[in-house]
Amino acid sequence: MSAPEPSGSTTSVIQQAVNENTDKRDLGAALKRQLQQSLAFGTLIVLVVFFSLASGHFFEWSNLSGILLSTAVIGILALGTTFVIITGGIDLSIGTGMALCAVMVGVFVQNLGLPVWLGVIGGILTGVLMGLINGLNVTFLRLPPFIATLAMMMVAGGLALIVSGVRPIYFTKAPGFQKIALGTLIPGLPNGVLITASLAVFAAIVLSKTLLGRYTFAIGSNEEATRLSGVNTRRWTIFIYMFAGAFTGVAGVVIASRLGSAQPQIGTGYELQAIAAVIIGGTSLLGGRGSILGTVIGALIMSVLVNGLRILSIQPEWQNVVVGIVILIAVFFDSLRNRQRT
Repeated sequence: MSAPEPSGSTTSVIQQAVNENTDKRDLGAALKRQLQQSLAFGTLIVLVVFFSLASGHFFEWSNLSGILLSTAVIGILALGTTFVIITGGIDLSIGTGMALCAVMVGVFVQNLGLPVWLGVIGGILTGVLMGLINGLNVTFLRLPPFIATLAMMMVAGGLALIVSGVRPIYFTKAPGFQKIALGTLIPGLPNGVLITASLAVFAAIVLSKTLLGRYTFAIGSNEEATRLSGVNTRRWTIFIYMFAGAFTGVAGVVIASRLGSAQPQIGTGYELQAIAAVIIGGTSLLGGRGSILGTVIGALIMSVLVNGLRILSIQPEWQNVVVGIVILIAVFFDSLRNRQRT
């Protein structure tokens, strides 16, 4: 004897219960995201208070301005990397890629004598091209993102040295180039910080309000289900890597402007700091979860930590040890959150 089918009222009650349970899970996930951002912000406050008490020079405006400028470079790299990591990927090429973009700006402006604005566009397009190659390697060649971007990291680093002739390119023909990062549209606040803030707002809008942001989360949550629903996941993944590459190009422009030269070896280590900033901010290495606000807070934490260690005259090798431990802790807690979610 077959079981009786549920009546319309029973089905309605069941559906209501399912919807309530889904709402509770969504609310719980939102609360966890808020808690992660609150913990990150609390960590930032603790670091600021600690270094302020440890050194009277930490809270001087000249030092705070330097921290913000350092955050500008790390933050811009981290903003683009956030999109890639939300998809479940990784991009190890952003550090050396930034150096290559800076070198290309130097070639366009200093060596070829092109206008600054055209050189800036050329540098950004260099980053977009690297993102395109990364995206093609990940989607069509089916290479793991770690391997694909590791290879690009080596290629970009080598090209930066080759194109520059293993020496810095100084912007002597474009003395106003440094105003891009060091100029002050707002008195006392370097333009590099304004660029970072503007890009953060732009990235937040793209991630939360556009189709690109929606598909970024969808691919990271379940790429196969997203593909079966009719979305061309390959095309969107390539576009996401290109989008992140544009941020790498902007970071190259900003760091070249800040230094007044294109340093072919400057990018080493920046990729780890940027990725750490993203993870500290609550973005999951497994994909499907992340926020721009968390990334900005994570970038500030990394900049404050590095600057504070320098203020305290900690030796560079010990600075690397501390930063490495911070990255390890961030990844551990991300792994813990993923296990709890599973």
